[in-house]
Amino acid sequence: MTTTDEANTFVLSPAEAALLPDDDDVAFYARHGWYLTGKLLADEEVDELAAASECYYAGERSRTLPVRPPRLAAWQPSDGPVQRHNDYVHVESDPIARILRKPLIGAVAARLAGAAEIRIFQSTLILKPAVDGEPSNIVPWHFDKHYWSTSTSERMLTAFIPFHDCGEDMGTLTVVDGSHQWKETGRDDSMTRHFAERDKDDLERVLAENAAYNGAVIRKVPLVIPKGHMSFHHCLTYHGSGPNRSDRPRRAVSLHLQDGDNAYRRFPLSDGSTAAYNHDVLVRRLPDGRPDYADPAYCPVLWRTP
Repeated sequence: MTTTDEANTFVLSPAEAALLPDDDDVAFYARHGWYLTGKLLADEEVDELAAASECYYAGERSRTLPVRPPRLAAWQPSDGPVQRHNDYVHVESDPIARILRKPLIGAVAARLAGAAEIRIFQSTLILKPAVDGEPSNIVPWHFDKHYWSTSTSERMLTAFIPFHDCGEDMGTLTVVDGSHQWKETGRDDSMTRHFAERDKDDLERVLAENAAYNGAVIRKVPLVIPKGHMSFHHCLTYHGSGPNRSDRPRRAVSLHLQDGDNAYRRFPLSDGSTAAYNHDVLVRRLPDGRPDYADPAYCPVLWRTP
């Protein structure tokens, strides 16, 4: 049962409601697999995110994970000037979580996904350094559902939230237009591994083979995102990013979102083992023993239609 206080959490002001995707926007997302928003965050909120991220990099935590998941992205200063990825920042940093849990973000996701409820699935703090030729700055072509094989939903989506104007010179997120509608060919167990654990040339091959299988032209769209705006992309949309050729770091959060119907499923691999996601060692268990992807400690509700 929803309490009055909980219901009041999921309310938008008239100005916020005007920023929701309209029917044409929802249809665009359904066709293309991506969407650019209006200004969802005030400059002050974005600046708070940036400041909180600096505190996070300096070691400040509101809490820490009770155990370290097997595939945790957790950059630390000793890793040097590579591209930084840090998972679970919505759990470990309350100042970051306060901005990421803005109901408007969830309401936009709900409209695009056609869902009554949106929960956070994961959040990754990212810093792409302005280091010429840094190989970790190249993010090869992939789609997120490969890593979420233990999730039942195919409506999951990601909000990419830069902390500044973000264009091609910074290595912004680039999507392969309409690729979420492709049928997949050549899938193997390696697809469940993160792109950082895979060969970039092999991922280029996978993209080309899947485009050919679908008789599709690969149309790459760099997403130019002004400060306070964000992009959303479907969990089956191929995407990646190029080098940061600017004179400053590219800072952002990838906020991965799940619809309210998403749940854990057993996903068998060819060797008889099962795929796993980092949540599986953290979240509470359901009565039948499955990991609970609705555990509010790790997957809080971001939006619920009143």
